[in-house]
Amino acid sequence: MSGHRWFVTLSCLLVGASALLYFGHFLIFHDPHHIFIYMIGDIAFVPLEVLLVTIIIHRLLEGREKKTRLEKINMVIGVFFTELGTQLLERLTPLYARGDKALDDLLSDIRGWDDERYTQALVSLKKISPRIRCAPSDLVALDGLLREKKEVLVRLLENPNLLEHENFTELLWSVTHVAEELGARKDLHDLTETDVAHLSGDVNRAFAILVREWVLYMGHLRKRYPYLFSFALRTNPFDAGASVEVT
Repeated sequence: MSGHRWFVTLSCLLVGASALLYFGHFLIFHDPHHIFIYMIGDIAFVPLEVLLVTIIIHRLLEGREKKTRLEKINMVIGVFFTELGTQLLERLTPLYARGDKALDDLLSDIRGWDDERYTQALVSLKKISPRIRCAPSDLVALDGLLREKKEVLVRLLENPNLLEHENFTELLWSVTHVAEELGARKDLHDLTETDVAHLSGDVNRAFAILVREWVLYMGHLRKRYPYLFSFALRTNPFDAGASVEVT
């Protein structure tokens, strides 16, 4: 309420100052005709000023700012995949592949994909439901990785640039949730079947989002950073024959 009163007070002061200046002009020159000519001319220009400044220039600046923010977001996403995301895929993809090769068939060879092919792949991913069933040894290995990268997750969650990227933020929270669930167990080697199924469900949720974000990230690298895309192809976790060495 105080903010509203401040706005009203300021508006009244500005209007009063304008009226006082016009009145001073009249006292000095005694020419109301001249005053009204310029007043109407100034008022007539206001709509054009709104169009030029508020709409056109503001949109141009907003578009440039949005492009800059998206670039920063993609840099943060790149840090995630460099520090943790690719390692997670390397750990989880073999578990998924135990009973289903759908992801490998879809994502093993993306070298020649164009924009349309990336879009088709994202549609296809919606039809593939991960069915990872983690063994206790898998959960122990995953817990070790997430404990090691805990600081990376915390730093990423603190990054304000990610507030505008809901899908990636959801990925971070789903991975963080898996880390919290695993970290809360006293002994991952001694779990009930029900608890293993529950943890596997959490892993499946994170894995599904992770794969989608990986595809989007690869599409970004292909367009903007060919040299990084080349390295990502040679470390593709869905390509069993991928080799980091250039042959």
